[in-house]
Amino acid sequence: MSKRWSSLFPGTIGRKKLEQEQQERERVYHEVLKAHKEWQRAQLAFQSALGKDEVDVAIYTLEAAERRYQIQLKEAKKLKLNYGDHIELPCLGNQPVRRLGS
Repeated sequence: MSKRWSSLFPGTIGRKKLEQEQQERERVYHEVLKAHKEWQRAQLAFQSALGKDEVDVAIYTLEAAERRYQIQLKEAKKLKLNYGDHIELPCLGNQPVRRLGS
């Protein structure tokens, strides 16, 4: 965006940046939820595993799911997302959605 345009419409750049930040927060939020669900499924698979091969696969899957979940939580922490934060989801209109653990 040129200097001239931004001087005519100073709020345009800030608003666009805020929208991008909100989209990133929503993306990270959904990735955390997805990783948490995968971790829960991996725990169930481990608990119901029978035989050495199934247990080995379940352990590998659980460890991978735990690591992915940790990575997503670390990314959420960088963005300072909190359990009590609300986000607006386009598919739900303007209904606020609570974060994990709410």
